Amino acid sequence: MNSKNIKRHLKAKLKDWVKHIDDEAVKKTIEENTIITGGALVSLLTGETVHDYDVYFRTKDACIEVAKYYVDKWNKKHEDKPVSLLWGERLAQETGEDNGAVKCFIKSKGIADEDEQADSSIAYNFESTAEEEESDAASDEGEKERYRPRFITSNAITLSDKIQIVTRFYGEVADIHKNYDFAHCTCAWSSWDNEVFLPVKALECIINKELYYVGSKYPLCSIIRTKKYIKRGYSINAGQYVKMCMQLNEVDLKDVKVLEEQLTGVDTTYFQMMIDELQKHKEESGCGSVDITYAMELINKLF
Repeated sequence: MNSKNIKRHLKAKLKDWVKHIDDEAVKKTIEENTIITGGALVSLLTGETVHDYDVYFRTKDACIEVAKYYVDKWNKKHEDKPVSLLWGERLAQETGEDNGAVKCFIKSKGIADEDEQADSSIAYNFESTAEEEESDAASDEGEKERYRPRFITSNAITLSDKIQIVTRFYGEVADIHKNYDFAHCTCAWSSWDNEVFLPVKALECIINKELYYVGSKYPLCSIIRTKKYIKRGYSINAGQYVKMCMQLNEVDLKDVKVLEEQLTGVDTTYFQMMIDELQKHKEESGCGSVDITYAMELINKLF
C-alpha cells in the first residue's frame, strides 16, 4: 500500500472509531491528537493483515482524557475488577514514581481482562487481537459493543476492533519514537494533519526484513521482542544483540521497580506474577534488592 492509501485507510479507521464514542469532547481530542505507529504501518506497507493499531497521543492531557473515558466505561461494566487511572501526585503516592507517566492501576492483579479465565498461566499479548475479533464476529455478531475496552494493563488499554491505546508514552512523533527500539517500527501517521512518516531506514529494514536496533530505554524488552520478529521472518545480526546488551548493562535489574519498567511492552501474566512475587519476597526477606537465586527458581516455575 502506498502512502496515499495508508492515509485514506487510517483516516477511515479513526473515523469509524470516533463514530462509536458518545462524548463529543473525547471525539475531538482523538481526531486532533492521535498518532498511529508501530506494526500497523509495517503491515499496511507490506499488504499484510493489521493485527492492531497502536495509538498514542501528542499531549499528556489528551492521553488522560481518552484513557479516563475508557477506564470509566470499563468500571461501569466490571465493578468486580475496578481500574484506577493514575498520574502526577496520585501515581507517586500509589507507586512511588513520578516520571510524567499515565498509568492504569489494577489492585492486586496487574491486569484486567474482559474474558478473564481461572487459568492464571495464560499469557496475554496484544498480537492476539485480530484472532479475538474474528471469534467475536463468529459467535456474537452484532451483540457486543464495538470499540469497547477488553483488556487493561498498567501501560495500555486494548479495545475491541484492533485499537490499542498506549498510555505510558505521549508526545510528538519524534518523542514517541525515542521509546522505540527497532528501526522498522518507526513509520507513523498523525491525525491532525493526515501525514505519514516513512523514514528511509525504516523502509530499508522492512524491505529486507532486518532488525536494526536504534537504542531504547528498555533494552530487556527489546531482547525479548526479537523472538516475535524472528518468527515473522526477520533476521538480526550479532552486533544488534551486542548493542542491546551494552545498554542493558547500564540497568540495575535487581531493583524490582526497574525490572518491571524494563518489561514495559511485554505484558504477560507470567511477568506480572514474577514481579508481584519478587516484590513480596523482597518485603518478607528485608532484602534491598532482588535475590538472584530466588528469581531464577521463580522464573523456572512460571515459564
